[in-house]
Amino acid sequence: MSNDNPLRSSEWFGKNDKLGFVHRSWLKNQGYPDHLFRGKPVIGICNTWSELTPCNGHLRDFAEVVKRGVYEAGGFPLEFPVMSLGETIMKPTTMLYRNLASMDTEESIRANPLDGIVLLTGCDKTTPSTLMGAASVDLPTIIVPGGPMLNGKWRGRDVGSGTLTWKLGEGIKEGKVSEKELVEAEACMSRSLGHCMTMGTASSMASTVEALGLTLPGMSSIPAVDSRKKVNAHLSGMRIVEMVKEDLKLSKILTREAFENAIMVNSAIGGSTNVMIHLMAIAGRLDVPLALEDFDRLGSHMPLLVNLMPAGEFLMEDFYYAGGLPVVLKELREHLHNDVITVNGKTIGENASDAECFDRKVIAPIDTPLQENAGIVVVRGNLCENGAVIKPSATSGELLKHTGRAVVFETIEDYHERIDQEDLDIDENSIMVLKGVGPVGYPGMPEVGNMDLPAKLLKKGIRDIVRISDGRMSGTAYGTVILHVSPESSVGGTLALVQDGDLIELDVANRQLNLQIDEEELRKRRSEWKAPAPVADRGYVKMYIEHVEQAHLGCDLDFLKGGSGSVVQRDCH
Repeated sequence: MSNDNPLRSSEWFGKNDKLGFVHRSWLKNQGYPDHLFRGKPVIGICNTWSELTPCNGHLRDFAEVVKRGVYEAGGFPLEFPVMSLGETIMKPTTMLYRNLASMDTEESIRANPLDGIVLLTGCDKTTPSTLMGAASVDLPTIIVPGGPMLNGKWRGRDVGSGTLTWKLGEGIKEGKVSEKELVEAEACMSRSLGHCMTMGTASSMASTVEALGLTLPGMSSIPAVDSRKKVNAHLSGMRIVEMVKEDLKLSKILTREAFENAIMVNSAIGGSTNVMIHLMAIAGRLDVPLALEDFDRLGSHMPLLVNLMPAGEFLMEDFYYAGGLPVVLKELREHLHNDVITVNGKTIGENASDAECFDRKVIAPIDTPLQENAGIVVVRGNLCENGAVIKPSATSGELLKHTGRAVVFETIEDYHERIDQEDLDIDENSIMVLKGVGPVGYPGMPEVGNMDLPAKLLKKGIRDIVRISDGRMSGTAYGTVILHVSPESSVGGTLALVQDGDLIELDVANRQLNLQIDEEELRKRRSEWKAPAPVADRGYVKMYIEHVEQAHLGCDLDFLKGGSGSVVQRDCH
């Protein structure tokens, strides 16, 4: 580093006074030699490893690989933990804690003598939470995604994590899946380290950060247990040292054009609806303007190119062998901003210029896509004044224009209690409505929007009906599901006023979702509505409820918008 651009860590390690002595001396108890503190870029390895986060269970080993690369390039690696969010384990939902983990990441980076950051991510919320925190500090940052599991193999066929879960759930309700089959399928679905290998939220976010330019090219789809994943982790460790020397900060990469690229790519890969919320929250940390309309305008007309579950038939391992995300970027070159810079110092267009597809059954060419206009659609109307979203590529298709009678569940407990009762007044033309599962109401906006159908409909062979909620759904799920209704029911959105028997009209082509009752009746119901009591009165959850923004804004805490920067004015002694 030049004198004009000194290392940030030199504020801690570069002074021969009492504080310099303190900062160096105590770290030396781990056996670090003195020369590591003298002018070498200090690289923080932000590790979301936890045995309670199955998808990230291998990241402790990955950290050691990254360290080798940092040392080789002349840096000084220091690993630190942050809150880890295990999607399949944590209650009530990891989304409740995404913002807390981002605060942990932000303050851990800011308070310590770090010049560059490597984010080790994997499970759904570990990617956006750490990136949100890092973006608020704005140091040179590179992401090492942990990678997907190997393809699930069960009874002679490939099965996808998450997607198989929903299918087994239906089979259990129908009495077609035994306990023995269930236990057998558990091991067959999750047979290696890594995150979900469908195009669920984890894979969608890994692909998204590559599309944003924050990983080395092709990094997102390499399976967790493939040796080439470790090679790229090593190279990422080397590259972050160079990024520090180049002062290639996040704000130089995460431009408005980069976010537009990510929106288009997420549509083309059949990515998760959850990506919308995370991208808006990340953009908000950098003051990059991004709105719900951008996802419809830029993404809804994009073709579907990637044939992965839940929208298709293959899995992430197959995607990697077919050429991975660089092939998609090359196919989309006429749509993308190809000149945006990435972490390797090259543009996104340069990185994809030599990409070659090895299996057109997995990645379709843009002139013969798997599906036209497959991106996420934003609908509006009196039932969702601030918008709601649907993923057409995951639907059965015939219900995208539908009017039906509402069957209302006031809470998730109400849903679980009544959904399989024989006297539930529901048929295949009905529309299921679930309230109280938004950011404030649940709290945390869980992945329950893809409500399981009643057993009596499943037994009739019905596999899809329209479902509406203010919650989210797993990126591994499927169905004609309207999500992210905003404002949510618990803060007085129109969803709170829906009653059994009301007619609801969905018209995806015309971007409409409306409750078919007159304004006078709506006003009457609104005047009689009472807000539910908050579900917490202390701690982080209380703070979350009081400060979380609605889904159409990204569900960040209102006071976390913008960044803190990397300067710390006061010393610790």
